[in-house]
Amino acid sequence: MKPDYLRLKEIRGNLIIVEGVRGVGYDELVEIRHGKQPAVGRVVELAGDVAVVLVFEGTQWLSLAHTVTRFAGRAMAMPLSIELPGRIFDGLGRPLDGLGSVTAAATRGINGTPLNAAHRQPPHTPMQTGFSAIDGLCTLLRGQKLPIFSGDGLPHDALAAQIAAQFLTANENSVVVFAAMGIKQDTAQFFRRQFEESGVIDRTVLYLNLANDPPAERIITPRMALTAAEFLAFDHGRDVLVLLTDMTAYAEALREMAAARGEIPGRRGYPGYLYSDLASLYERAAVRRAQPGALTLLPILTMPADDSTHPVADLTGYITEGQIVLSRELHAQGIFPPIAVLPSLSRLMKDGIGAGKTQPNHAALAQKLFAAYAQVPDVRAIRTIVGEGDLSEADKKILAFGQQFEGAFIHQQVGEVRGFGETLALAERLLSF
Repeated sequence: MKPDYLRLKEIRGNLIIVEGVRGVGYDELVEIRHGKQPAVGRVVELAGDVAVVLVFEGTQWLSLAHTVTRFAGRAMAMPLSIELPGRIFDGLGRPLDGLGSVTAAATRGINGTPLNAAHRQPPHTPMQTGFSAIDGLCTLLRGQKLPIFSGDGLPHDALAAQIAAQFLTANENSVVVFAAMGIKQDTAQFFRRQFEESGVIDRTVLYLNLANDPPAERIITPRMALTAAEFLAFDHGRDVLVLLTDMTAYAEALREMAAARGEIPGRRGYPGYLYSDLASLYERAAVRRAQPGALTLLPILTMPADDSTHPVADLTGYITEGQIVLSRELHAQGIFPPIAVLPSLSRLMKDGIGAGKTQPNHAALAQKLFAAYAQVPDVRAIRTIVGEGDLSEADKKILAFGQQFEGAFIHQQVGEVRGFGETLALAERLLSF
């Protein structure tokens, strides 16, 4: 057993610095005691016999003289069980539902196991979300990672909750793993209520780090959720959809930890390794060759000031296979979901549509809709200059198409679910308008 270390050299934000340590490794789990229930942390930096430890619960209750630390000799791991669906945990995997600890069938490190690229099956099976703007124009595939780019006040939560409910309803072998990072209590309650009202709460696993919880927990929360998802998907053949919200809050916690460690900042103060850190999460989405189960990932991020060049959105776009972009202008018009279809795309869509999957003419219909709708913003700009009365008949038809497209194709009632057949039939009617 490793020795205990009494006294700290320094407390800096959520970090503690312990000197005189031996045999300690990077990312090692640490137990911290100071006259109360033990807290946990992990080693984030080593220099000789000095270890820098990130304390997940915060350091307000610690003192330099009386804090005891013990290094566990292993990386942070979590207990896993097929009974995880239906459970609710905090951001560090501690039960919040009063059902006690998980009876572990396995224990895995939260950073996951790298998956050999040769064992990956390229996504090729379409997943019906029930929303025409997604299913028709940027189809989500099983095993894909497709983020939702949103902004404060936009209904990304309602969109994600309905996608999750539709996913669970359509497939009895499916599970949703929901990870919240820095969200408000009412948002967490909204998701829980949506799952309960849909009758699928027993097939969801919730990890909740709320806005008033320690920011350091947010570094761990998505890794807990993804480890649980990998276990259910790849060990037990379940189709798992992972919702991560809000990735901007996660990145801000990462920036805070980097600043406390004195790291040289990159763009807008974020650490230079933000890209690789985000990739370590997103790349855990996968379908394995010749094996049942899949892990599909829908990260949600709110862009500050709706800025798509913000580092979190920018880097996420490079790592993932497209994006679903929400529009403040459509939201102001009462359109739900307010999906801006022109900047939205699914780079894998072509592999999951067509004969035997959706409809043989799916790709052609999508291309025609994009081509027709792409003319609408230009004609609307001309209308603001010359007025609608001076537009040509062709331009007036384009405006009418745009109104019909937004009001009938993009817009759906909350809870309305459209199948692929209904979506593509609607597309055909619009193109003949």
